[in-house]
Amino acid sequence: MLNLIDNILNRITMYRLMLYYLSVLVGAAVVLSFFQILPYSSLAIVFSTFILVVVSVITNKVFALVFKAPTNIESAYISALILVLIITPTMSFSNIMFFIWAAILAMASKYILALGNKHIFNPVAVAVVITAFAINQSASWWVGNQAMMPLVLLGGLLILRKTQRDDLVFSFFFATAAVILADIIIKGSNLFSLLNTSLFHSPLLFFAFIMLTEPLTTPPTNNLQIIYGALVGFLFSPQFHIGSLYLAPEQALILGNIFSYLVSPKEKLMLQLKEKIKTATDTFDYVFPLQKKLAFVPGQYMEWTLSHPQTDSRGNRRYFTLASSPTEATLRIGVKFYNPGSSYKKSLLALTDQTTIVAAQRAGDFTLPKNQDQKMVFIAGGIGITPYRSMIKYLIDKQERRNIVLFYSNKNAPEIVYKDIFDQAERELGIKTVYTLTDTSNLPSGWSGKIGRIDGRMIQETVPDYLERLFYISGPNSLVTKFKETLKTLGIAEDKIKTDFFPGFV
Repeated sequence: MLNLIDNILNRITMYRLMLYYLSVLVGAAVVLSFFQILPYSSLAIVFSTFILVVVSVITNKVFALVFKAPTNIESAYISALILVLIITPTMSFSNIMFFIWAAILAMASKYILALGNKHIFNPVAVAVVITAFAINQSASWWVGNQAMMPLVLLGGLLILRKTQRDDLVFSFFFATAAVILADIIIKGSNLFSLLNTSLFHSPLLFFAFIMLTEPLTTPPTNNLQIIYGALVGFLFSPQFHIGSLYLAPEQALILGNIFSYLVSPKEKLMLQLKEKIKTATDTFDYVFPLQKKLAFVPGQYMEWTLSHPQTDSRGNRRYFTLASSPTEATLRIGVKFYNPGSSYKKSLLALTDQTTIVAAQRAGDFTLPKNQDQKMVFIAGGIGITPYRSMIKYLIDKQERRNIVLFYSNKNAPEIVYKDIFDQAERELGIKTVYTLTDTSNLPSGWSGKIGRIDGRMIQETVPDYLERLFYISGPNSLVTKFKETLKTLGIAEDKIKTDFFPGFV
């Protein structure tokens, strides 16, 4: 069942999944209100949705034109639908103005409240904070109710599985629970009553799954995300206050956003193609010039936005691991194309030096350990080899020796990429690469590598000291899942396995 869910999720971008999820919640709210399960007017929900979507989309396009920035139509729809779910739906004139101002401010914040082309605050949160002070109208977070909770939870878990931000969300829940527990101990509050209120009559789940995980305002690494989640969870707790000052959920998030901005990368790169290199069958490297070297850790990834006409359901944003090393003067990504391809991939395939592509949100923990004596095994399938090209090129340029064995699996020999880098690493640093082909009916003449899929026996025979090693796995989700299970059967502990964040190949 989980494999089926993962296969479906891999065909949908994170932003498109979020858009579908929010649309379902709004649709469910209309139905529940029609049957008077929710105390709102179905017509008012439809009306507020129309106003917020139209104003958000138009405002986003206007600001994109003024600032000459690529526009992400999905983000405008997502922000609008979140506003629908947190602002009480009515058709009064004052609420209509609230809708309009909230939508305008949410879109404007992405362009105006930004440094280095990177916005600082969650757009929806900062919009309702400003309206609270400016026009004395606040978000009610009405989505946090018992009737909506099952859908919020189910969709939220799908979002969490797609984004792989479990530790961020769990740290938020843990911090919130800690404050509630402290309140019970100190004040003798009723446990059942507090849990009932927190789960069924508050925006806790919606806030955690939707607002907290917003990619552009969360820290880049797992440890920082845990701290961020705990900080926001502590501030979010209804029991937390300073004297008579209690924080609304959006205010807690804004304070967390400030912390996130301080510890996060600031760059948002507007790049134009320098060179496109065909490296293998249906595989290309895209090389972009840099005005100054980009400070990143080998193995990290970035979010790549490519605006293009007739965008399909998979959107205009993708995550690609950086294949280049920080020691190189250019930025490089490796991309595998499949047929049929998405509109994004088709546009990327046709990319020229006249088109701007935006790279931002540098992040990831799929990096080399600080301990240079740590022995490692790298496992890659297909285009999952890109982070290893970054790491190994870095080690070559720094002449830094590490005890590494790389297993690199492909269907056919023509699919192998970066062989020159790996051969150089073997000559200069002693890093061993084990090539294996899975299509045994089409082996090249004189093939000296392995044959068949990487399995436990191949690892045991090639790396006798495998129990002493740290394992890295990169590739399609199905490959990563399978290899994790293989390693566990060999007795490799969970904390000795690192996997790359690779949210789809579409």
